[in-house]
Amino acid sequence: MTAAEAMPRQDIETAPAAEGPAQRRTLTTKPLTTSVSARTAWLLRCLSILVPLAAWQAVSASGRVDPAFLPSPSAVWAAGLDMAAEGELAADLAASLGRIAAGFGLAVLISVPLGFAMGTLGWAQPLLEPAVGILRYLPASAFIPLLIIWLGIGEASKVALLVLGVVFFNTLMTADAVRRVPRRLLEVSATLGASRPRVAARVVFPYALPGIIDAMRVNAAAAWNFVVVAELVAATSGLGYRITRAQRFLQTDRIFAILVVIGLIGLAIDVTLRLLRARVGRWAR
Repeated sequence: MTAAEAMPRQDIETAPAAEGPAQRRTLTTKPLTTSVSARTAWLLRCLSILVPLAAWQAVSASGRVDPAFLPSPSAVWAAGLDMAAEGELAADLAASLGRIAAGFGLAVLISVPLGFAMGTLGWAQPLLEPAVGILRYLPASAFIPLLIIWLGIGEASKVALLVLGVVFFNTLMTADAVRRVPRRLLEVSATLGASRPRVAARVVFPYALPGIIDAMRVNAAAAWNFVVVAELVAATSGLGYRITRAQRFLQTDRIFAILVVIGLIGLAIDVTLRLLRARVGRWAR
C-alpha cells in the first residue's frame, strides 16, 4: 500500500493544494490605482501648470507666431494689470459673478428637488424624464433670440440663459446620484420602522449629497460657458462683453488675460465645491 493510499480520505480532501504559478500571480497582483505622497502630488500639480506655461513662452519667444495672434505670457500679464488699474476687470468680473450666482443658483434650486423626486418617487421618473431628456439636447444658445424677445436685453434674459443651460443636466445627474443609494440601506431603514419621508431626509439625501455636489462641480463649468455667451450679445458689462470689445481692436493680450481670469475663478469654484464635498461626505471616497 502506498503512502497516498494509507492516508485517510478526509485528510486527502482537506489537504491544501500546492500553490501553483497562477495562484502566486493572483496573490501578488498589485491594484490598478496607486497613491502618491502629498509632496509628489503637489509637485505634479505645479508641473501641470508650469509645463504648458513654459511651452507657451517658448513658442511666443521663437517669433514663429505673430504676437497679434499669440501674445507672450508677459504681455498678457501686463494687459491684465492695465485692466485692473483701469477698474474694468473688477467691474466686469463682479457683473459676471453676479449673473453666475443668480443663474446657477436658480438652476440648482430647481434641479435638485426635481432630480431628488425623479430618483425617489416611482411616478416622477416616467413623468419628468422624457421631457427633461429632450430639453437637455436643445442648445441653450439657440434660445437667445427668443429670450431677447420674451425678456428683453437686460439681466433677466442672461440669467434665463444660464438656467436653461444648466438645469436639465443637473436634474438628471442629481437623479442618478439619488438612485445610487444602496437598496440595503433602504431595507434596513424600513425594517427599523422609519417612515418614507424620514428615510428620504435622513438616509437618501445624506448618501446622495456628495454625488449632488459633484454634479454641481461639473455644471458650474457649463454655467461659465453660458454666461460668456450671454454677455457676447447685447451686453454692456461682464467678461464676455470685455472679450468682444478687445476683439474689435485686435487686443489679443487682453482676451488672453480675461481667459486666464475665468480659468482661475473657475478653479476656485471647483476647489470650493470639492472641499464642501469632502466635509459633508467624509465617508464617500
